[in-house]
Amino acid sequence: MIESAKNISRSEFIHIYESILLPRLIEEKMLNLLRQNRINKWFSGIGQEAISVGVGLATETDDYLLPMHRNLGIFTSRKVPFYPLFCQLMGKADGYTLGRDRSFHFGIPSKNIVGMISHLAANMPVADGIALAFQLRKEQRIVVNFCGDGATSEGDFHEALNLAAVWKLPVLFVIENNEYALSTPVTEQYACQNLADRAAGYGIEGVVIDGNNIFEVIETISKSRDKALKGIPVLIEAKTFRIRGHEEASGTSYVSDKLIENWKEKDPIHFIEKRMLENNVVADKEEFFKRGKKLSKMFEEDLERALMAPNPEFDSNKEITDAGLIALDNKLKYRLSSVKPGKKIERKEIRFIDAVQLALAEAFGEDKQFLLIGQDIADYGGVFKVSEGFLERFGKERIRNTPIIESGAIGAAIGLALEGFKPVVEMQFADFISCAFNQIVNNLTKARYRWMPPLNVTIRAPHGAGVGAGPFHSQSPEGWFMQHPGLRILVPGTVEDARDMLYTALNDPNPVLFLEHKKLYRSLKANTTTTCSYTNLEKAAIRRKGSDLSIVTYGMGLHWALEAAEELDSQTVSVEVIDLRSLAPIDWETVYTSVKKTGKVLLLQEPSATLGPMSEVSSRITENCFEYLDAPVLRCSSLDTPVPFNRSLEQGYLAKSRLKLSLETLIAY
Repeated sequence: MIESAKNISRSEFIHIYESILLPRLIEEKMLNLLRQNRINKWFSGIGQEAISVGVGLATETDDYLLPMHRNLGIFTSRKVPFYPLFCQLMGKADGYTLGRDRSFHFGIPSKNIVGMISHLAANMPVADGIALAFQLRKEQRIVVNFCGDGATSEGDFHEALNLAAVWKLPVLFVIENNEYALSTPVTEQYACQNLADRAAGYGIEGVVIDGNNIFEVIETISKSRDKALKGIPVLIEAKTFRIRGHEEASGTSYVSDKLIENWKEKDPIHFIEKRMLENNVVADKEEFFKRGKKLSKMFEEDLERALMAPNPEFDSNKEITDAGLIALDNKLKYRLSSVKPGKKIERKEIRFIDAVQLALAEAFGEDKQFLLIGQDIADYGGVFKVSEGFLERFGKERIRNTPIIESGAIGAAIGLALEGFKPVVEMQFADFISCAFNQIVNNLTKARYRWMPPLNVTIRAPHGAGVGAGPFHSQSPEGWFMQHPGLRILVPGTVEDARDMLYTALNDPNPVLFLEHKKLYRSLKANTTTTCSYTNLEKAAIRRKGSDLSIVTYGMGLHWALEAAEELDSQTVSVEVIDLRSLAPIDWETVYTSVKKTGKVLLLQEPSATLGPMSEVSSRITENCFEYLDAPVLRCSSLDTPVPFNRSLEQGYLAKSRLKLSLETLIAY
């Protein structure tokens, strides 16, 4: 780490020069390869190297860096081995993402580098989560997050800055303002004079620097690092320019030649060479040429080797396995009714909401790595009072209110999980999870398939209708997420499942979406133990055995199904009720076995019909059990409308109002 750019020695001057020249030489070589059609894509950072290299030199190796497209200098400054780096940039099998993701969309945990995704600003809340981990462990480490001028218009930018300010996190946000978001000039992006001026609105420090002056970058990052360690986040706007296209294929026709020429004169390589000549660090320009030749030899052999490296071979089993969930270990999968040693077994009548609270309290009491974050979950105890009393019991560091930032909260949870914490995020209502959709489906669920370690993140979401809460507080969004591998989706329908499934999920290394039905919170009760047990999260439950037809359902649908089955029993119709419990993965074996036995199946769900969870179940049953069916597969769903507020309208909307007719149709077929 270089702490100051003032009064530097000759050896430090040369070290800085070689550090900034190396990525330039690599880029120039890559551009040649692109022209020769030996590689097919490149995002050029030529002219912007001083920012990434300056940050790399002014930070410690155990500080985290979250780069973007044009930050090759981060990887070279962190001394990432050339061969796997080049393989990654070319999409080869020996790259960090095994060819699954492109160019700079990767991270290296051993180097404390977290890779980007295409959705700009998405990693800024992740930086907050990592910084919070350092703060909680009282470590003298910071996080530096990069973004471009275009990303500063994204919601995650604002959520991340606000959260960093509120929590006083050790994080620096570096804006590489190169004057264009692809082709959109800054004059069409924002109206303030400097983007760093926005810092004042969040109560943090803002600094504008010359991004082409590596000495100014080093000096600013070094001083800002000291501030961040004292709980003062800093927003740094580094003014620079992108003299090539957003990526090479897009060109620069939208930029005037004069503007490009003006910025070429401010080239960061020329800037430092001029300083070196002025300070007699080198005798003449010939030495620059010699050092360039020496640096090129460092990587040329690895570059040629990477060009000849094998492309990844497609293996569907490996792709599906790596994109999906980590198999549960034996402790979680097979201790289905075990009680932990030393625990006194007590039984009493508890509600569904009490079961949720029990699971959280027991897990939090056992492992201090658990944190609960969300809106109004601390002093207030959450809008449904699930976390009431937790602040006094577990402390304000672990029970943390967030601003209204669903995306920011999930992003921060990803950062915490990267550092070994086990964050639990409470969505105030499941409806609001739409604001965090990008973080869940593009950052969290794709993580392990791309390059990240397993992320133990649990998202709790109160869902469901039947309480007269209207279109924005009554939805069941589980189907929105089922097509995204890498996320476990659980919907308990009993008090025991609310307790044991949540307890098991909290200890599951996979990301989990845990949906809790609001109407069941205080209406469903059971006489059961107050001690949590592990349960098999991937196994459906046969709640009622039968022989004439099967109802496959989950959550609130379970109670509708059991009530209907009881009614039909008096008519000598034997109904088997299957409670899926898990929507990702689904226990197909239990479903198929029941369908093959009864020959008739009704698929009951609370969500609307179109593309609801039962659409997939219907398709799979048809594909795998067609010859066993004595009637078409029928679905009973809520209407394809928003959830209405008025109770009589809501009653007509819900699938329960059509359940009797659906069963009569199936029985009569």
